[in-house]
Amino acid sequence: MVVTGRIGSGKTTLLRAVLGLIPAQGGQVFWNGEAVEDPASFFVPPRSAYTAQLPNLFSDTLAENITSGADRTHLDRAVQLAVLEPDLDALQSGLDTPVGARGVKLSGGQIQRAAVARMLARPADLLVFDDVSSALDARTEAQLWQGLSTTDATCLVVSHRRAALLRADRILLLQAGRLTDEGTLPELLERSEEMRALWAEEGE
Repeated sequence: MVVTGRIGSGKTTLLRAVLGLIPAQGGQVFWNGEAVEDPASFFVPPRSAYTAQLPNLFSDTLAENITSGADRTHLDRAVQLAVLEPDLDALQSGLDTPVGARGVKLSGGQIQRAAVARMLARPADLLVFDDVSSALDARTEAQLWQGLSTTDATCLVVSHRRAALLRADRILLLQAGRLTDEGTLPELLERSEEMRALWAEEGE
Protein backbone atom coordinates (compact mmCIF):
# COMPACT_ATOMS: atom_id res chain seq x y z
CA MET A 1 0.00 0.00 0.00
CA VAL A 2 1.37 3.40 -1.00
CA VAL A 3 0.36 6.67 0.65
CA THR A 4 0.93 9.49 -1.82
CA GLY A 5 0.30 13.20 -2.23
CA ARG A 6 2.11 16.49 -2.51
CA ILE A 7 4.66 17.79 0.00
CA GLY A 8 2.78 18.86 3.12
CA SER A 9 -0.30 16.76 2.38
CA GLY A 10 0.10 14.79 5.64
CA LYS A 11 1.68 11.55 4.45
CA THR A 12 4.33 11.27 7.17
CA THR A 13 1.91 12.50 9.84
CA LEU A 14 -0.57 9.76 8.90
CA LEU A 15 2.13 7.11 9.00
CA ARG A 16 3.46 8.23 12.37
CA ALA A 17 -0.03 8.40 13.85
CA VAL A 18 -0.84 4.86 12.68
CA LEU A 19 2.38 3.60 14.29
CA GLY A 20 1.65 5.44 17.54
CA LEU A 21 4.70 7.69 17.24
CA ILE A 22 2.48 10.78 17.60
CA PRO A 23 -0.97 11.09 19.22
CA ALA A 24 -3.85 10.37 16.84
CA GLN A 25 -6.68 12.92 16.76
CA GLY A 26 -9.24 10.29 15.86
CA GLY A 27 -9.87 6.97 14.21
CA GLN A 28 -8.72 3.51 15.17
CA VAL A 29 -6.02 1.09 14.02
CA PHE A 30 -6.81 -2.57 13.34
CA TRP A 31 -4.50 -5.55 12.82
CA ASN A 32 -6.10 -8.55 11.09
CA GLY A 33 -9.51 -7.39 12.24
CA GLU A 34 -8.50 -6.81 15.88
CA ALA A 35 -8.34 -3.31 17.34
CA VAL A 36 -4.86 -2.13 18.37
CA GLU A 37 -5.11 -0.26 21.68
CA ASP A 38 -1.46 0.84 21.93
CA PRO A 39 0.13 1.10 18.45
CA ALA A 40 3.47 2.34 19.81
CA SER A 41 4.12 -0.91 21.70
CA PHE A 42 2.33 -3.10 19.15
CA PHE A 43 4.14 -2.09 15.94
CA VAL A 44 7.62 -3.25 16.92
CA PRO A 45 9.81 -6.18 15.72
CA PRO A 46 9.13 -8.93 14.90
CA ARG A 47 5.64 -7.69 14.03
CA SER A 48 6.73 -4.49 12.30
CA ALA A 49 9.85 -2.62 11.14
CA TYR A 50 9.97 1.11 10.32
CA THR A 51 12.39 3.38 8.51
CA ALA A 52 11.89 7.14 8.84
CA GLN A 53 12.31 9.69 6.08
CA LEU A 54 15.79 10.58 7.32
CA PRO A 55 17.28 7.27 8.57
CA ASN A 56 19.88 7.29 11.34
CA LEU A 57 23.09 5.26 11.22
CA PHE A 58 25.56 4.98 14.08
CA SER A 59 29.35 5.11 14.05
CA ASP A 60 30.18 1.46 13.42
CA THR A 61 30.62 -0.85 10.46
CA LEU A 62 28.01 -1.14 7.74
CA ALA A 63 27.31 -4.74 8.80
CA GLU A 64 26.70 -3.73 12.43
CA ASN A 65 24.36 -0.95 11.30
CA ILE A 66 22.36 -3.47 9.33
CA THR A 67 22.22 -6.28 11.91
CA SER A 68 22.04 -4.01 14.99
CA GLY A 69 23.79 -6.64 17.08
CA ALA A 70 21.71 -9.57 15.85
CA ASP A 71 23.24 -12.59 14.15
CA ARG A 72 24.06 -12.46 10.45
CA THR A 73 21.61 -15.15 9.34
CA HIS A 74 19.65 -12.81 7.07
CA LEU A 75 22.44 -10.32 6.30
CA ASP A 76 23.27 -11.46 2.76
CA ARG A 77 19.63 -11.53 1.69
CA ALA A 78 18.98 -8.13 3.28
CA VAL A 79 21.93 -6.61 1.42
CA GLN A 80 20.75 -8.15 -1.85
CA LEU A 81 17.14 -6.97 -1.52
CA ALA A 82 18.30 -3.47 -0.52
CA VAL A 83 20.43 -3.29 -3.71
CA LEU A 84 23.60 -2.69 -1.67
CA GLU A 85 25.70 -5.41 -3.32
CA PRO A 86 26.94 -3.18 -6.19
CA ASP A 87 28.31 -0.69 -3.63
CA LEU A 88 30.33 -3.13 -1.53
CA ASP A 89 33.30 -3.36 -3.91
CA ALA A 90 33.67 0.41 -3.87
CA LEU A 91 33.75 0.54 -0.07
CA GLN A 92 37.12 0.15 1.63
CA SER A 93 36.27 -3.06 3.51
CA GLY A 94 32.89 -4.03 2.12
CA LEU A 95 30.38 -4.74 4.87
CA ASP A 96 33.11 -4.21 7.48
CA THR A 97 33.65 -0.60 6.37
CA PRO A 98 33.13 1.95 9.19
CA VAL A 99 30.40 4.35 8.07
CA GLY A 100 31.31 7.22 10.40
CA ALA A 101 29.01 9.25 12.62
CA ARG A 102 25.46 9.29 11.17
CA GLY A 103 26.79 7.47 8.09
CA VAL A 104 28.89 10.44 6.95
CA LYS A 105 31.11 8.21 4.78
CA LEU A 106 28.14 6.98 2.74
CA SER A 107 26.08 8.73 0.09
CA GLY A 108 22.44 9.61 0.73
CA GLY A 109 21.29 6.69 -1.40
CA GLN A 110 23.60 4.28 0.42
CA ILE A 111 22.26 5.45 3.79
CA GLN A 112 18.69 4.87 2.61
CA ARG A 113 19.49 1.39 1.33
CA ALA A 114 21.43 0.51 4.50
CA ALA A 115 18.33 1.46 6.49
CA VAL A 116 16.18 -0.75 4.25
CA ALA A 117 18.65 -3.62 4.71
CA ARG A 118 18.40 -3.13 8.49
CA MET A 119 14.62 -3.62 8.25
CA LEU A 120 15.11 -6.80 6.23
CA ALA A 121 17.82 -8.29 8.46
CA ARG A 122 15.17 -9.52 10.89
CA PRO A 123 11.81 -11.10 10.07
CA ALA A 124 8.81 -8.72 10.18
CA ASP A 125 5.19 -9.02 9.05
CA LEU A 126 4.85 -5.31 8.22
CA LEU A 127 7.53 -3.13 6.62
CA VAL A 128 6.88 0.62 6.87
CA PHE A 129 8.88 2.96 4.62
CA ASP A 130 8.71 6.74 4.69
CA ASP A 131 10.06 7.98 1.34
CA VAL A 132 13.20 5.83 1.62
CA SER A 133 14.02 5.86 -2.10
CA SER A 134 14.11 9.63 -2.67
CA ALA A 135 17.91 9.71 -3.12
CA LEU A 136 18.09 6.75 -5.53
CA ASP A 137 18.44 6.81 -9.29
CA ALA A 138 15.54 5.37 -11.29
CA ARG A 139 17.24 2.05 -12.07
CA THR A 140 18.28 1.34 -8.47
CA GLU A 141 14.88 2.39 -7.17
CA ALA A 142 13.11 0.03 -9.58
CA GLN A 143 15.38 -2.82 -8.45
CA LEU A 144 14.65 -2.02 -4.81
CA TRP A 145 10.87 -2.14 -5.17
CA GLN A 146 11.05 -5.22 -7.37
CA GLY A 147 13.03 -7.04 -4.67
CA LEU A 148 10.72 -5.91 -1.88
CA SER A 149 7.73 -7.20 -3.81
CA THR A 150 9.16 -10.73 -3.53
CA THR A 151 9.07 -10.73 0.28
CA ASP A 152 6.20 -12.18 2.31
CA ALA A 153 5.80 -8.96 4.30
CA THR A 154 3.10 -6.35 3.82
CA CYS A 155 4.65 -3.01 2.79
CA LEU A 156 3.18 0.33 3.87
CA VAL A 157 4.98 3.01 1.87
CA VAL A 158 4.98 6.81 1.74
CA SER A 159 6.09 7.82 -1.74
CA HIS A 160 5.19 9.83 -4.81
CA ARG A 161 7.74 8.04 -7.00
CA ARG A 162 6.57 6.10 -10.05
CA ALA A 163 8.56 2.96 -9.16
CA ALA A 164 6.63 2.62 -5.89
CA LEU A 165 3.24 3.56 -7.37
CA LEU A 166 3.61 0.98 -10.14
CA ARG A 167 4.13 -1.78 -7.52
CA ALA A 168 1.21 -0.73 -5.32
CA ASP A 169 -1.81 -2.98 -4.87
CA ARG A 170 -3.63 0.00 -3.35
CA ILE A 171 -2.91 3.73 -3.22
CA LEU A 172 -4.18 6.28 -0.69
CA LEU A 173 -4.24 9.84 -2.06
CA LEU A 174 -3.91 12.66 0.48
CA GLN A 175 -4.61 16.35 -0.08
CA ALA A 176 -4.22 19.03 2.60
CA GLY A 177 -4.24 16.48 5.41
CA ARG A 178 -7.27 14.56 4.18
CA LEU A 179 -7.78 11.26 2.38
CA THR A 180 -9.46 12.28 -0.88
CA ASP A 181 -9.32 9.06 -2.88
CA GLU A 182 -8.07 5.48 -2.87
CA GLY A 183 -7.74 2.64 -5.33
CA THR A 184 -5.37 1.11 -7.84
CA LEU A 185 -3.09 3.27 -9.98
CA PRO A 186 -5.19 2.81 -13.17
CA GLU A 187 -8.37 3.69 -11.25
CA LEU A 188 -6.88 6.86 -9.77
CA LEU A 189 -5.30 7.98 -13.03
CA GLU A 190 -8.69 7.63 -14.71
CA ARG A 191 -10.80 9.56 -12.21
CA SER A 192 -8.47 11.83 -10.18
CA GLU A 193 -7.10 15.05 -11.62
CA GLU A 194 -4.73 15.32 -8.64
CA MET A 195 -3.33 11.82 -9.26
CA ARG A 196 -2.81 12.61 -12.94
CA ALA A 197 -0.95 15.80 -11.99
CA LEU A 198 1.32 13.94 -9.53
CA TRP A 199 2.02 11.24 -12.10
CA ALA A 200 2.89 13.79 -14.78
CA GLU A 201 5.25 15.68 -12.44
CA GLU A 202 7.13 12.48 -11.66
CA GLY A 203 7.58 11.79 -15.37
CA GLU A 204 9.20 15.14 -16.09
